[in-house]
Amino acid sequence: MKINKAIIATILFGCLLFAVYYIHIVFFRINVIFYAAIADAVIASLAAGIVLFSLNYFNVFNYFEKSQLLIIWLLCGYGFSISIPTVIDRSLSFYILEKLQQRGGGIQQERIKDVFIKEYLPEYRLVDVRLTEQLESGTIAIKDGCVILTSKGNQIASFGQFFRKHLLPGKRLLMGEYTDDLTNPFSNSKEAPDYTCQ
Repeated sequence: MKINKAIIATILFGCLLFAVYYIHIVFFRINVIFYAAIADAVIASLAAGIVLFSLNYFNVFNYFEKSQLLIIWLLCGYGFSISIPTVIDRSLSFYILEKLQQRGGGIQQERIKDVFIKEYLPEYRLVDVRLTEQLESGTIAIKDGCVILTSKGNQIASFGQFFRKHLLPGKRLLMGEYTDDLTNPFSNSKEAPDYTCQ
């Protein structure tokens, strides 16, 4: 009885999540897809929670069990936010597959770099999208034509560098070779060009 009703309640949450997400992306302006999807997941969880706590049909659950379901829905919504709209929006892997499909199913391997530089960046307005996300996150500011790292951004960058260096795999497969190149990607960077801000 409880399992069946938990499944029904979770299906209700899933339907609400899809409906809220769809209404949000069609009828409202979105600043950052990830944040918008998280907000949709919270709204759907709260709406399903109201139904769960108010309908006699779900009185088979005690308060603790209802709270657990609510937490599970929030986690599922978070998983949805990251795994579907955000991944499809940001994923280079999806782009490669879609670009191969667009170009008839195949692209010469030595020309893939050209595709990224000449097509990926402008088609997806990649620089504009990422700058917008960082502005909305408060990790950068733009002043007098200069993109400046905020203190919050500095802390996140430091954490990212620490994690990358110490907690990412030291032997990772890249094009048939196991390497640690991506634990310190700046090690092969050239001297700073003249685009830094004074």
